[in-house]
Amino acid sequence: MTEGVSLRRLSFRVLGPLKAEIEGEPLALGGARQRKVLAMLVLSAGQVVSVDSLTEAVWQGAPPTTARNQIAICITALRRIFRSASVDDELIRTAHHGYTLIQGDHRIDVQAAHALLAEARTAAAEGRTEEAASCYERLLGMWYGSPLEGLTGGHLDHATARLGELWLDLNEEYAALQVQLGRYRAAANRLVTLVEEHPLREQARLHLMSAQHLAGRRADALETYRAGRKILVEELGIEPGPALQQLHRRILQDSETALTRDQPPHPRTATPASTPAQLPLPAAAFTGREEEIALLDELVHASASAEPLAIAALSGASGVGKSALAIHWANRVAEHYPDGQLFMDLCGYDVHEKPVSAMKALDSSLRALGVHGALIPTDLKERAALYRSLMDGKRMLIVLDNVRSIDQILPLFPGRGDCCVVITSRDPLGDLIGDYPVLRVPLRPLNTDEACRMLGVMIGPERVGAEPGMAARLAQLCDGLPLALRILGAQLVNKPHRSLSQLVARLADRRRRLDLLSPDHGGLRAEFALSYRELPPAAAQMYRRLGLLSLSHFSAWVGAAALGTDLDHAEDLLDVLVDAQLLEMSPHGRLGSPRYRFLDLLRLFAWERAHEEDTPAEREAALDRTVATLLVLADTAHQQLSGKGHLPPLPGPGEQQPLATRQIEHILGCPMEWFETERPILIDLVRVCAESGRAFPAWALAARLVPLCETRGHPVDWRSTTEWALMAAREAGDELGIGMMLRSLGALAIYQRQYQQAEPLLEQAMEHLEEAGDVQGQALALRNIAVCLRFAGDLDRAAGHCRAALNLFDRTEDISGRAHALGLLAQIEVERGNVRLGIRLTRQAIAAGEGDYALRSKTQNIYRLAEALLRTGELREAERAGRKVVQLTRDQGDRMGEAYGLRVLGEVQWRQFCLDEAVATLRDAYEAAGGIGDRFLQARVQVDLACTEALRGERNTALLHLWEALAAFRLLRAPVWEGHTVRLRKLLDDLGKETPGVTDLTRALHDS
Repeated sequence: MTEGVSLRRLSFRVLGPLKAEIEGEPLALGGARQRKVLAMLVLSAGQVVSVDSLTEAVWQGAPPTTARNQIAICITALRRIFRSASVDDELIRTAHHGYTLIQGDHRIDVQAAHALLAEARTAAAEGRTEEAASCYERLLGMWYGSPLEGLTGGHLDHATARLGELWLDLNEEYAALQVQLGRYRAAANRLVTLVEEHPLREQARLHLMSAQHLAGRRADALETYRAGRKILVEELGIEPGPALQQLHRRILQDSETALTRDQPPHPRTATPASTPAQLPLPAAAFTGREEEIALLDELVHASASAEPLAIAALSGASGVGKSALAIHWANRVAEHYPDGQLFMDLCGYDVHEKPVSAMKALDSSLRALGVHGALIPTDLKERAALYRSLMDGKRMLIVLDNVRSIDQILPLFPGRGDCCVVITSRDPLGDLIGDYPVLRVPLRPLNTDEACRMLGVMIGPERVGAEPGMAARLAQLCDGLPLALRILGAQLVNKPHRSLSQLVARLADRRRRLDLLSPDHGGLRAEFALSYRELPPAAAQMYRRLGLLSLSHFSAWVGAAALGTDLDHAEDLLDVLVDAQLLEMSPHGRLGSPRYRFLDLLRLFAWERAHEEDTPAEREAALDRTVATLLVLADTAHQQLSGKGHLPPLPGPGEQQPLATRQIEHILGCPMEWFETERPILIDLVRVCAESGRAFPAWALAARLVPLCETRGHPVDWRSTTEWALMAAREAGDELGIGMMLRSLGALAIYQRQYQQAEPLLEQAMEHLEEAGDVQGQALALRNIAVCLRFAGDLDRAAGHCRAALNLFDRTEDISGRAHALGLLAQIEVERGNVRLGIRLTRQAIAAGEGDYALRSKTQNIYRLAEALLRTGELREAERAGRKVVQLTRDQGDRMGEAYGLRVLGEVQWRQFCLDEAVATLRDAYEAAGGIGDRFLQARVQVDLACTEALRGERNTALLHLWEALAAFRLLRAPVWEGHTVRLRKLLDDLGKETPGVTDLTRALHDS
């Protein structure tokens, strides 16, 4: 945020050529590349847009090798444009693998358009036709040309197509309202051009014919039909749809009365007694679900020409609002089904009623259709046949609510006819898919905004507005489930003196939460129990075991471990829980494997069942199995990343760990990504083990988390897990655990450039590791002490500690640790002026680690080689080494290593006088270092940027970089680099306005 400057609000417009305006004045956005990048960010405001997506939009499948750098340059240019216009510096943020536009108070016209469209459609559905028409007029006025005119490529093409389709839909819907309001000529004038330009849109042609006929232009209406039929027959080989044909016949008959019955949406008229109208009233507090409603709206058009039948299946967990959505939508579109609406509650999951059979449902439906009870067949097939006969040729809406099984509903499907069937069920009813074109509409809980709006409808917006934070928290504690919100809303209405914060405080107690949401033995607990009681015993046991773990997202191996079964069986049981809506499929994790998600309330219910049905010994055994399995997986992944022998071996897990070797190999296909994906369970189980006195698994897991925390930049997790484990080790008197965790805290201090804090921690660790007889742990601690001494500039002592560490490593199997220490000694020798010795030692270190799995150690040594080669001026070799570092670290997902690799590559580039490339590379390095919070590395990058800018003749910019780097080095107490920076600044001061040469800068940077 810029201090002392009043920040201004932007308006982004995409419903025409891309524009960014401030108070109506447009900003100059630069060339096509920058405009495409900005358009992509605006269309996905608030979400990360990957560099790959931006590259595809800009170069459309043929990017240059410098594409990533050029995208970074575009982002920098856009930030400069917005900064110069006094817009928030945080408007475009860098995220992992991409960028995000933070909308804040800035306006985006397409978002405003969608909000206004929802308002317009609601007004139309509720019979407020004039108001709806006014909204559509304002909507159409927001278009000022072809959306994103002139911008093509990747996602932009899809966005342009969607916005174009939306514009056509708006015109059609507005024309329908104009006809309803009697503005026939205006509707016809609007639609003539649209039909000419889009002749295959039958809905537009239908509205145009209606408007022409009602305006007294019968011949024009018939000609509109003739022209449309000609195009459809000649181009597609099909006749016009039933709606157009029926309207054509009625115009020929000149039956205005019949015509007006089909006009879209108009207020309900009295329905004849023989026409069923069984829909319940919609819930007054219904909110949200705009996307699902838009999907269902397509059924209205589909059912007008449905061959085969138009069917939608709404599925979701208990209390998610399936019935409420079905009833709300059915009432909204009922006028489109003039032959009636049937509604059947089949009681598939009812606390008090048994599921309704197909025989009983057919009986009530036939009676509603006017069949006398004495004439209803007693045979199911005959009864279903009579039902289909009566439905033949009718346009009806059938809502089958609370369905338990397919057998309940198949006999209730009509045969021919323009009918629409809407089903609600906890079961996704996958068996329907093969035989019918079913529109599947899975319902997720309401988001926080929708849930707060629902609360506002129930208890009054002023109460929600008075405590908005508490309303949001209430929504979260309810998991966004409408049933839970209705229960709480009723409590707040009945007790107007109770505040939202008081209710939140009660719900925060997880042991009481389901009690508050289950009044009178009903509510959520009863709804969940209906699904739970139908589970097979093994699936129910799996559900209870999972409830003991405080996880929201997890992989199948967690279920296998908790239950003590193999992975294939665990996946089968998890599928049963998903089908029962007790679990959800989570978006796939980074490894491409299926993951599962608990709603928190469902996990609480599972936890309750576990404590009710399982013994303490069974619950403890489930936790022990999960910990044992996690330890085996974490240890295997750690060995792949850091080499064998890097940590003390685990004791054999015995029967506690149920996974086969091949399954472990499959799960750990990419160890770093596995660590990142499973980070929540790793952290949680370290805490659980520490709190329950399981000292060994606590510190063993914490130690194996270090590569993830180091390479992906998670210092908070590193510290918290290590301190929990250290506490447990101290309580247990575990010398090895104490030493390991103190050494880990020392390594964390080094990672955070707090070297003066690191050294005493490492000295303490040495004492405990000596007591425990851990030679390899002592070697690692000595090596890290050498790192502290090197940073302080005490190179002789650093070399001594490093050689002592190597002597200890020779007594261990830690090949990776020895290779890393040898590389560190090489780096120290280079800095002592023994450059050729350092290069020789570095090559030995790389060769020493070749046979090991420790890619990270190898990569670090290649980086050291690159830096040593820079000292000798072997730039091409240094460049090859730098590019290898970037490649290896990106393959491993090592953000820290990638930042270092980019920095050394940037130095190679400026020393080769490739200045533009150097700036782009170094900016990437600076952002990557910032992403992991490495201020020392950022300062080093600023030194390289200063050299680059000096070579470009930008003396003031170079000095600014040096001042910022010097301040960081002094703050971090880095005397060696402080000295380098001072020498560079003196060089620029001595030269004045004269531009330095590469040799001058290199000598000042590297010579002592």
